[in-house]
Amino acid sequence: MAGMSLTTAIIRDDDHGNKVECMFNPKEYTFSKQNTWTSKERKGSNLARFDFGSGKPATLQMQLFFDTYSNIKNGSEDGGTPKDVRKAFTEAIWDMMKVDTHLPDLGGSAKHKKGRPPIVIFQWGSTWTFKAVITSIKEHFTLFLSDGTPVRSTLDVTFQQVQDKQDLPPTNPTSGGVGGERVWTVSEGDTLAWIAYKEYGDPSLWRSIADANKLTRVRQLIPGMMLEIPNAR
Repeated sequence: MAGMSLTTAIIRDDDHGNKVECMFNPKEYTFSKQNTWTSKERKGSNLARFDFGSGKPATLQMQLFFDTYSNIKNGSEDGGTPKDVRKAFTEAIWDMMKVDTHLPDLGGSAKHKKGRPPIVIFQWGSTWTFKAVITSIKEHFTLFLSDGTPVRSTLDVTFQQVQDKQDLPPTNPTSGGVGGERVWTVSEGDTLAWIAYKEYGDPSLWRSIADANKLTRVRQLIPGMMLEIPNAR
């Protein structure tokens, strides 16, 4: 639908300024977080005493898809042979795990002389950001040219938080509705395509939301308005 395309997700090297635009936005992503608790025995008690230690960094996991074969014009400068998908896209993400000996310790220690990999920012739109370091990458190549050059791959990437929880991307409050329907509170910058993507995993299902809420001006969502999210059909 014209005018309703999703913003491209970006992985940005915050120390060097380099960035990689995701060829396709992730279909889904997973957050996880753990806290450290220590149990101490209490004689004569049914339950040990638990002492809180600290919170562990949150992690963000996603799978990214890159393909220079399907769209040959975007895959090569001459519009012919597709580029090596590593050189076109994925090497730059792998580089974000390499140690730069000139980067200072994150703790500010003057004694730290070994360097570190860069801090990165996963950014999706104007408010969706996650400041982290990349702790794991796994790349799976699925299509090759006759000479063995890979032209399609998927990357499983794990980011680990380096900022406190207030810097995590905000979640949109929802509540239950009749028959399993949900309610979405519109935030600044939300579009029906974006909401459909978040709720159904498919931005093309925006029309179901528009019809359920009798929207006539589908591009003029007002922050704070409540939208019924019908069950996916």
